[in-house]
Amino acid sequence: MELDRTAEANPLRAGLRRDLAAEPCSMVIFGASGDLTRRKLVPALYNLRLDGLLPGAGAVVGASRREMSHEAFAASLREGVEAHSRRGIDDALWDEVASGISYVTTENSVAGYRKLGEHLDRLDRERGSGGNRLFYVSTPPSAFPGIVERLGQAGLNKPGNGGRWARIVLEKPIGHDLESARELNRVVNQVFNESDVFRIDHYLGKETVQNLMVFRFGNSIFEPLWNQKYVDHVQLTVAESIGVEGRGKYYEEAGTTRDMVQNHLFQLLCLIGMEAPASLRPDAIRDEKVKVLEALRPLPLDQVGRSTVRGQYAEGVVGGKKVAGYKQEPDVAPDSPTETYVAMQLFIDNWRWGGVPFYLRAAKRMPKRVTEIALQFREVPHRLFEQSVAPNTLALRIQPDEGINLCFESKSPGPKMRVHPVSMDFRYGTSFGQQPPEAYERLILDAILGDSTLFIRRDEVEASWRYIDRLQQGWHEQGSESGLPQYDAGSWGPAESDALLARSGRAWRRP
Repeated sequence: MELDRTAEANPLRAGLRRDLAAEPCSMVIFGASGDLTRRKLVPALYNLRLDGLLPGAGAVVGASRREMSHEAFAASLREGVEAHSRRGIDDALWDEVASGISYVTTENSVAGYRKLGEHLDRLDRERGSGGNRLFYVSTPPSAFPGIVERLGQAGLNKPGNGGRWARIVLEKPIGHDLESARELNRVVNQVFNESDVFRIDHYLGKETVQNLMVFRFGNSIFEPLWNQKYVDHVQLTVAESIGVEGRGKYYEEAGTTRDMVQNHLFQLLCLIGMEAPASLRPDAIRDEKVKVLEALRPLPLDQVGRSTVRGQYAEGVVGGKKVAGYKQEPDVAPDSPTETYVAMQLFIDNWRWGGVPFYLRAAKRMPKRVTEIALQFREVPHRLFEQSVAPNTLALRIQPDEGINLCFESKSPGPKMRVHPVSMDFRYGTSFGQQPPEAYERLILDAILGDSTLFIRRDEVEASWRYIDRLQQGWHEQGSESGLPQYDAGSWGPAESDALLARSGRAWRRP
């Protein structure tokens, strides 16, 4: 196979290579034997290298308690790239990448981390990685504090000889509640400066999510309509057709609210609801996101049940295949009270959004996989036509087909005045002639560049947990942690969720 020369042939990508020139570094992946490394992280690194956005110098180091040879680790990663990269593998380029792949058994001890440091020093000399280090923590959350503390005890929180930086990337979830999130943040900030901490939410790396800023603040026709005067309500949907996929033990501790709402949905909510930042500096943008979280109307504990709905999938049919219910999944208790569906009505109490309901829902075992933000605009103030005129809707599709859809009314051809809804569609794949890069490609590159715009700041994490903790307390006090409504796998959720919107004459979209 010939090397894909897309970066050289496409002037836009050639410009990207000049503008986003990354310094050589060693990327250390903790939990490297896990699935995320093979499915997402190394395919992302490979595609960045293919696009010329990462230099040939540098190294990828797997770090884990599990014993493994350099060769076995590299072979496993190649299999992951072959199976999961958005583009085919080039043998010559992979050989270049593989020459910088190595593996170290850390043994969860300071001595093991010092051995890792010696290995990194050697790579600086042999691979030209320049003493810069990016530590990517892709382990169960319970391991985060120990890894961070040992990095500090071994002196790895400082750049290597001649290096300029040492940074750490933390996968979600950041804590289990507000107290644990605060404690983890305390431990991390004792070892690393906040400017060197990158809390990742891969949704923020998706093109449509990034495009929200451009769409809102780069077009004069939309931003004037983005407020309570014109918007009736907003719906945010994160639906997955899969179940818990063998993660029953984790899901029993988390549930959909902690797993999806506290991070993914709240991040989308912030980008939809925020004010225009004063600049594109990372903290200017993140300041505005925090303001949204701080403006969320607190729910009285006795009203939590009225403004939220939780559910749990039973057996059903998804994609023509019969699937088990949640309580039949491995490592799930037969009387589990854990939610796999959650919907809620929120309000942002500020001048822009006063009185506009935001409806959020996230769930497993839906009819299809889709993430969408939809703004439904208010109805026309006076009905001129005999037919009912549907409200205009602006939908931003995050996945799987990234793009934007605007639905409005038009006259059907013919002598009679007949009104019919029509759509204007924008799709990344058709408009730009190529599929957008994977989210992890953008986020890993930004972490290497030191750009924290698309990462979550400490106060964002704590503000979102503060709201989620209140929901959890309300559910507990109302005794709604047991006897959750059931919904058939392959359906759009429990009937109680439809009733949540029906009380105000609204309905969920079918994306």
